[in-house]
Amino acid sequence: MKRLITAAAAVCTLLLTGCATTIRSDVTTFHQWPAQQTSKTYSIDAPAPDDDTLEVRSYLDLVRGQLTRLGFQEAGADAALKVKMRFRTIDVPVRVVQAVDPFFGSSARYGWSPYRRHFGAAYYGGFYDPFWGGPAGYQVVERHSYQRDVQVAIRAAADGKPLFDVTVHNTSNESSTPAIMPALVQSAFEGFPGPNGAARVIVLKEQKN
Repeated sequence: MKRLITAAAAVCTLLLTGCATTIRSDVTTFHQWPAQQTSKTYSIDAPAPDDDTLEVRSYLDLVRGQLTRLGFQEAGADAALKVKMRFRTIDVPVRVVQAVDPFFGSSARYGWSPYRRHFGAAYYGGFYDPFWGGPAGYQVVERHSYQRDVQVAIRAAADGKPLFDVTVHNTSNESSTPAIMPALVQSAFEGFPGPNGAARVIVLKEQKN
């Protein structure tokens, strides 16, 4: 089972290389971040054995990169903070009924009549086609929408007190989680620690090769 952790909000721009793609995420943050955090050392909780994959480790590295950008340093057992991440991807298939264009369609795929015209009309699957004056066909296609949630939690190592919890939610047609994950992790930490108990929208421009 795939998991993630991340969060944040605000509008920013992520620049890579190539063609630009807009990534919109809903980010909700809760925190009790100390005004004067004396130590910014942290350790990341290891994933459960069943979730310990190279993919998950690569996402943890993205979290490390954002923490480094914010001035945190990874440490061992003496770290002042504990960081945990999890993520989830859900494939939501949707069936859509759409009309078949008899002029551009194919007779084999869309059930065309073998006769182009019959008494001035064309027949395609039993539905009326105003262009040809005859019936037109319909087909059911399956499209996919992908819902992703990234969560990041930071706690005090000494007593386990929660200091920062953020959730990033994104819905898109992008089927590749690795392709979109850098933007989601960056969204989690934009404006850190961000407003407490508020939902924000972060729009990133990701540029792919």
